[in-house]
Parts: sequence; C-alpha cells; structure tokens
Amino acid sequence: MAALECVQFTYGSDNYGVLVHDEDSGQTACIDAGDGQAALAALSANGWTLSHLLITHHHGDHTAGLLEIKAATACLVIGPEPLSAAIAGIDVHVSDNSEFEFANRTVSVIHTPGHTTDMMNFHFPDDKLVFTGDTLFSMGCGRLFEGDAAMMLNSMNKLKALPDDTLVYCAHEYTATNAQFALDVDPDNAAVQARASEVTAQRSEGLATVPTLLGLERQTNPFLRTDDANLAASLSLSGSDEVTIFAELRERRNQY
Repeated sequence: MAALECVQFTYGSDNYGVLVHDEDSGQTACIDAGDGQAALAALSANGWTLSHLLITHHHGDHTAGLLEIKAATACLVIGPEPLSAAIAGIDVHVSDNSEFEFANRTVSVIHTPGHTTDMMNFHFPDDKLVFTGDTLFSMGCGRLFEGDAAMMLNSMNKLKALPDDTLVYCAHEYTATNAQFALDVDPDNAAVQARASEVTAQRSEGLATVPTLLGLERQTNPFLRTDDANLAASLSLSGSDEVTIFAELRERRNQY
C-alpha cells in the first residue's frame, strides 16, 4: 500500500487546508472547506478528483466553501454531529471513536471538544497522520469558545496519547506567536529555545511550520506539558493540578 500524499494549501490570512491523495485508489480527501475556490484550485493544480470532504467543526473559516465544493465535485461530506450548530451539506455524521473507510484504510475520529463542542479530528493510523483542526496547534492550542479548561485538557490528552511519530496537520499558521509565548512561560526549556529559533528562520523565509511531529509537540508545546514540574514552577503553580495549570496557560495566551 503506497503512502498517502498530502498537499497543504493556504487561504484567508493564516488558514491551512490539506488534500490527502491515494495513488492506488485515486481517492482524494480535503480537510475542511473554508474557501471553496482555494480547495478547487488545489485539486486542479494536482489533477486530482475529490472523493471525500472531511469537516472538523462548524466555524465559517472551515465550512464556508462546503456547498460550493460539494456541488463541483459530488464528494462525500463527513463531519461532526450538530453538537454546536448544524452544518449544511454533511452526508455522514461522526462522533468520538467513529470509523470510516478511505482509500482502503480505516480512519478513526477523535472528538476533542473545547474550542467548539463539535470539534472532530481525523486520525489515519496506517499513515501516521492526524488532522487536528483548531484543537492542537503547532506549539499551541485553540481558544476555548465553547468549552472549559478541563474539557480542553482532556481533549489534548487524547491527542497526546498518539505515537510520537504521528504527523500533525493543524488548521492555522500560529507557530511564531506560539513559540514566543512558550519561551515566555518556559524560558529554561532548551527544546523550546531551539525550536523557537527554527520557527523564526522558517517564517523569515516564508515557509510553513505545519505539519509538525507529535513527539516534538510533546517536548515544546506548553499545553501538552501541564504535568511538567518545571513548567508549573515557572508559572508559580507548583503543586497545582493540571486543569489549573492549563487554565492559567490558556488565559495568559489569550492576553498575548
């Protein structure tokens, strides 16, 4: 079985969509539909025909082009149950631990409420890929619009449990700011220092910092390290529970 090919494309000010293509079956999936023209242009540039459209959550920068893409391609649209808001055009609703077939593979769905209550992540275990929407970002996490710190911490821990060599595709280019925040809250972390320098160099050349490896996130993303005593100490929260630490991190990042 040949490896899946992933092509990331940009839209809006900082959004990423991804095309996932299987050469053997000819099937192609698109992750999210915030900009129909951008997705259709990426498909055309690669000469691929869309078979599946996977929606992570209901926010407009992930759904605004859904009906346009569906009309143009007749693809199967898979997305969350209407836990937050109904999304027009979804053919198959999924929830936590749902599975579906794509390109002779089983895709697992991980429900990660916090940013929204309907947030779904798509895990391709055979190819060591996960598409995390607005839950896990490179060196960060999504804002808590519809959930609380305890909910989001539980969601992040679901993703943290995946293998370290899992390639993480998130939906926004926020890494430069996230890296500076990580330096501020964890200034003595050598891994964070090294990664922040790398991110600065990448962005100065206009390069994407996404995707990222989960193992690298475990070392450098403060929102995945709420169990780290050194991080707790740097926040003046030694001995505090992980929910308290996560909430403090998120509140500080909100103000950053």
